[in-house]
Amino acid sequence: MIIIPDNLKFLDSHEWAKLEVDGNVTVGISDYAQDSLGDIIFVELPELRSKVNQGDEAAIIESVKAASEIYCPVGGEILEININLEASPEIINSSPYEEGWFFKIKPFDIGELENLMSPQEYGLNCED
Repeated sequence: MIIIPDNLKFLDSHEWAKLEVDGNVTVGISDYAQDSLGDIIFVELPELRSKVNQGDEAAIIESVKAASEIYCPVGGEILEININLEASPEIINSSPYEEGWFFKIKPFDIGELENLMSPQEYGLNCED
């Protein structure tokens, strides 16, 4: 059973965005995405303090099945990266929503979150 937390927003390319209490956004990939990719073997994370726009490629993930781009759900400045993924990318498979996050971003426009899918919409998207 695929897990879709109700406190996140989603891109149709399977990235999730979580608005934190400090106004920053944490980004990762969904349980559906990690399950589809299979065993994750490598992650290339964005540069700290780099600036990205909504929809820009921000990271790369490789699994035993494929390599995929990770797109930015909101534009902003990269504040933090999850360095644990560099040594242990398989964390994404075991904990896609908690320990397997990719990066944190300070958004240029928090309103861009409104362009993303709700958990319910994302769940329907995954059924297609």
